[in-house]
Amino acid sequence: MVDVAKWVDSTVARRLRKAGDDQGRRALLVEAATRAIDEGGPRVGVGQIAERAGIPRPHVYRYVESKSQLDLEVARKASADLLEEVRPHLSRAGTSYDVVHGIAEAIVRWAAEHPNLYRFVAAQKQTRSLHQARMGRSLFLDALMVAMADYLRPTQIVPKAPDGVLAGLIGMVDAGIIWWLDHQDETQDEVVDRLSRQVTLVLQDMMTQLGYDVPDDMVFDPEA
Repeated sequence: MVDVAKWVDSTVARRLRKAGDDQGRRALLVEAATRAIDEGGPRVGVGQIAERAGIPRPHVYRYVESKSQLDLEVARKASADLLEEVRPHLSRAGTSYDVVHGIAEAIVRWAAEHPNLYRFVAAQKQTRSLHQARMGRSLFLDALMVAMADYLRPTQIVPKAPDGVLAGLIGMVDAGIIWWLDHQDETQDEVVDRLSRQVTLVLQDMMTQLGYDVPDDMVFDPEA
């Protein structure tokens, strides 16, 4: 006969093990989940993910504490992948519109290539607590703020954008891209141009509210 108490103890112990006991298996699981969501959408089941990772389904929770934790890890990985596409545009010289246009172009292109992942990351931001939501996007936000500081250094401006402005920008970009993914009522170039104009206007307005006038033709150069 099965020792129920012993079985319960061992099950609880497995579920309480800290994520990261086996980093290789955990990374494999997150990679498998990311690919599964990319191909099949966010409703893909844990069983399918475990099978893709070559891990028995009962062992999944040895490497992540819950399905929510796995979702968060996928959002982090997807955000890091997107950042790699955006990163070259964070160090280019140009007007504020030029810089924003390069970033928007990279984001829209990545979203077109990975529509399920883009929707998934946007949904994490919208449905979790603010702290959890921003964890998956903070790499991009941090890089963007560092780039802004580099661009604005010649004018001795130290930007500190209110969280509400940044959240609004992300929400606007997410909503615009997801609408385009769903309806395809603009060309890819048209949606990039529209989002670039909108984001540039918001950033210029933010700088005006902070007491700085940034001319449209001012060229930011991080190498200067």
